[in-house]
Amino acid sequence: MGIEANKVLVERYYHELVSGQQLDLLEELVAEDAADETVVGPGGAGTRADFVGHLRGLWTNVPDVKATVEDLVAEGDRVIAFWRIEGTHSGPVFGVPATGRFFTGHSISTLTIKDGKVVRYNVLPDRLGIIRQLVPDAG
Repeated sequence: MGIEANKVLVERYYHELVSGQQLDLLEELVAEDAADETVVGPGGAGTRADFVGHLRGLWTNVPDVKATVEDLVAEGDRVIAFWRIEGTHSGPVFGVPATGRFFTGHSISTLTIKDGKVVRYNVLPDRLGIIRQLVPDAG
């Protein structure tokens, strides 16, 4: 797959899988032995099941989640996604219990693609920016 095909895959990951909550797409988009580094840590080995847990937790805690890709930068087998998350805080997020508040946040993710599937995923969210919206007194 080329760089443009990798970008299309990442767009689908956020639009159809994360926002669309279409878990049935996971097998098509993510390799069985893929590593979700938010679960297994940097360089850790993982499985597709790690993605399932991560996504279900997100959908439970932010049931109306919307992930919008704002920009993609790709080279070789890697795609860097600059994306926005928004939704209603209905369960724990970054250690903050549910507030019922609507929030938006920005994240930068690195997705490594091999043979048309995600094989490694990592995200750097703006945790402080999100927490400040959920707990305005947090500073």
